[in-house]
Amino acid sequence: MNMSDIKGNILLVEDDQNLGFVVQDALKRKGYTVHLCRDGKEGLKYFNEHAYDICVLDVMLPQKDGFSLAEDIRLTDQKVPIVFLTAKSQTDDRIAGFKAGGDDYLTKPFSHEELLLRIEAILRRTQGKEENPRAKDVFAIAGYTFDYRNLELKHPDESRKLTKKEADVLRLLCMHRDQVLPRELVLNMVWGDDTYFLGRSLDVFISRLRKYLRHDERIHINNVHGVGFRFQVD
Repeated sequence: MNMSDIKGNILLVEDDQNLGFVVQDALKRKGYTVHLCRDGKEGLKYFNEHAYDICVLDVMLPQKDGFSLAEDIRLTDQKVPIVFLTAKSQTDDRIAGFKAGGDDYLTKPFSHEELLLRIEAILRRTQGKEENPRAKDVFAIAGYTFDYRNLELKHPDESRKLTKKEADVLRLLCMHRDQVLPRELVLNMVWGDDTYFLGRSLDVFISRLRKYLRHDERIHINNVHGVGFRFQVD
């Protein structure tokens, strides 16, 4: 398949192995690139590592359910379309899906053709309107330039190569500038879990980033007790 034939990138999170493979194959045959994940935590990790045009999420997922996954996605990206797949058809469940940030809702069993048509309709409305903010890789931070793709943090007094996890954490801070960034979100998106010991690792990474950004006093990474961090530039 030529690159020009690719219609878009899809994150598919479905724990039913057979259904996941069948849906993935149907979407690929129509020209989409599809990443298939088996649980909500894996889905969140993939979402953080790649830029997607649309997310297709099963509701009943292990580790993290589809509604919770959608809420975490919305903390980072308010615009990427989300389609829920579910065996439930009750009105309350549909309402919960839309409140979690969903754009559409498909009840199992469904035809692959219906799913494809819904995806195509959503992408026609959304693609080309505005660049996906998650695709941004270069950030101006006061006197610094942060190049996420190349893992570089540059300042006139110092240039530094970051580790992948350092860059992931700094990118999340940049994307949530002047907002409270929850610790749980950072841990799940960067480490794939939110245990106590990983939380201690996150504190070490935040201390490192403060040190790296010390050349400009306008930059602040403040702790929000019991919640997370606030990244601000005066």
